[in-house]
Amino acid sequence: MKVIVLGAGIVGVTSAYELAKAGHEVTVVDRQPGPALETSFANAGEVSFGYCSPWAAPGIPMKAMKWLFMEHAPLILRPKIDAAMISWMIKMLSNCTSGRYAINKSRMLRLADYSRVSLAALRAETGIAYDERMQGTLQLFRTEKQLEASAKDVKALAADGIPYEVLDPEGCVRAEPALKHVREKIVGGLLTPKDETGDCFKFSNALALKAAEMGVTFRYGSIVRSIDVQGGKVRGVVTAHGRIDADAVVVALGSFSPLLVRPHGIRLPVYPVKGYSLTIPIVDAARAPESTVMDETYKIAITRLGDRIRVGGMAEISGYTNDLGEPRRLTLEHSVTDLFPGGDISKAAFWSGLRPMTPDGTPVIGPTKVQGLFLNTGHGTLGWTMSSGSARVIADLVSGRKPEIDATDLAIARYGAR
Repeated sequence: MKVIVLGAGIVGVTSAYELAKAGHEVTVVDRQPGPALETSFANAGEVSFGYCSPWAAPGIPMKAMKWLFMEHAPLILRPKIDAAMISWMIKMLSNCTSGRYAINKSRMLRLADYSRVSLAALRAETGIAYDERMQGTLQLFRTEKQLEASAKDVKALAADGIPYEVLDPEGCVRAEPALKHVREKIVGGLLTPKDETGDCFKFSNALALKAAEMGVTFRYGSIVRSIDVQGGKVRGVVTAHGRIDADAVVVALGSFSPLLVRPHGIRLPVYPVKGYSLTIPIVDAARAPESTVMDETYKIAITRLGDRIRVGGMAEISGYTNDLGEPRRLTLEHSVTDLFPGGDISKAAFWSGLRPMTPDGTPVIGPTKVQGLFLNTGHGTLGWTMSSGSARVIADLVSGRKPEIDATDLAIARYGAR
């Protein structure tokens, strides 16, 4: 079949690769001049198969109220008259129950663990390099309350057979030796040893080259105007440079996906939640992380990428805005210098990206009511973590095959869409 993938971020590129492997004639369309130049460009560098949780969780509404008044807040809300924002926030709040959290986390862990296996296979068959490390994620707790609250995550990890270790301060130092300098600030941690790190931009570009060698066509600098649907079936895509025929279309446009499918009566509950990052050159390796440390207090990930530190996090709900607020930079700087002052902050590169978030945390992967129109979007902060597994699932569904994992509850139908 002729398949068009809309979007050349990490999810779009991996989808194109797997669709080409399945024998399809694949074209990728993206408005940028190359792959991974938007949300995938400078993310936190985590591939977090174990540290994989919905943002909608019990206690979050109360925490959110407190965060709004913190100097270095992990959540920033800029309310506006926006029906999509209001609807998304209401849906998210409805998922902040113990029951919904357990269901959503189980879905996410299922997909993430499948993606772990898929990524290992992809790496073996391509041999691509991307500053990768396989040393796990350490979720770092500064208070006893944070440590106690991690019990629900430990329970979910155990239920799904995901390896983990609950660590005391000395255990945290063994996992990340540079923490010995700030041991007094730590009460414990949760280590997920199967997690990985790396540069998503490097990975996406290397995989795009492999996909091109397999025959995938990349049309960069091409704005998508609309999806051509006739008689309830996909016929192609209309771009600023003309029309492209297709038997199937996979929408992997991140936060912009809802805007393109809405004219076809599809209400996709994906909304942009902006995140920020700093990329800092390392000047003292002994004061830098070995892998990824998740600072639970500020919800910020601090990751080693070769000779750089990537600091990423925060959640800003402000619509489709990509400005760089100086207070956000100061929060990133505060977290990293407080734990790992091994980088040259004066030479840091500051960046922001729009994460495509669903209200329940799980991405939307699968068919729609339009024949031949598929979705692979809404991965939030876990786009790279879930990309390989998501790509295999979507390639199977487009090909008419049953996926290797249960994907029925990943489709948009779980929101009552028909």
